[in-house]
Amino acid sequence: MKFFLDTADVEEIREGVDLGVIDGVTTNPSLIARQGKDYQKALEEVCEICKGPVSAEVLSEDFEGMLVEGRDLSNIAENIVVKVPLGANGIKATRRFSEEDIPVNVTLCFSPTQALLAAKAGASYISPFVGRLDDISTPGMTLVEEIGAIYENYGFETEVLVASIRGPVHVLQAALAGADVATMPFAVLKQMLQHPLTDKGLKKFLSDWEAANRNFMTEKQ
Repeated sequence: MKFFLDTADVEEIREGVDLGVIDGVTTNPSLIARQGKDYQKALEEVCEICKGPVSAEVLSEDFEGMLVEGRDLSNIAENIVVKVPLGANGIKATRRFSEEDIPVNVTLCFSPTQALLAAKAGASYISPFVGRLDDISTPGMTLVEEIGAIYENYGFETEVLVASIRGPVHVLQAALAGADVATMPFAVLKQMLQHPLTDKGLKKFLSDWEAANRNFMTEKQ
């Protein structure tokens, strides 16, 4: 399973990459706006730090605008994946980009039929938003399972990229469902490292070592 960071914060990305478990980054206009940087410069910096796929979203809603922006984004760096929203224009743009060998992440997916259309259009990734579905009392992970079953039935190569992850349980559920990618906030990645028994065990190891070392030094004296 691949882990992506859902952020535009370069310090978070550096720390995640240094851990050695981050395979890519997903961004969107909101995340980049929070950094107070120029859109293109921010993406250039992210792509320099993370050599894996970096999803960069188009801002246009019309087909021609998506094409212009997507091509410009793909020229920023070799590892850019153009991110387009689901909808008629997004699916149309996905087909065109796939014909031009530009990888696409189709985002804001909330139904298996949307995911089926994205795969048929040649999307590299489909991003089901599990947290937002959970928010309206619809089990988001069921969508991930349904998409996985459909893609397996027909041999689609589109990767299932689970988005809108709210905590480590979502990551666990995505892994159990066989998702290809989980993209998460940096805070969730940090939570995955933590467990109270790990902290307790480490504290005991250190205290036992200190006690043994003190006894050894006393006996030497």
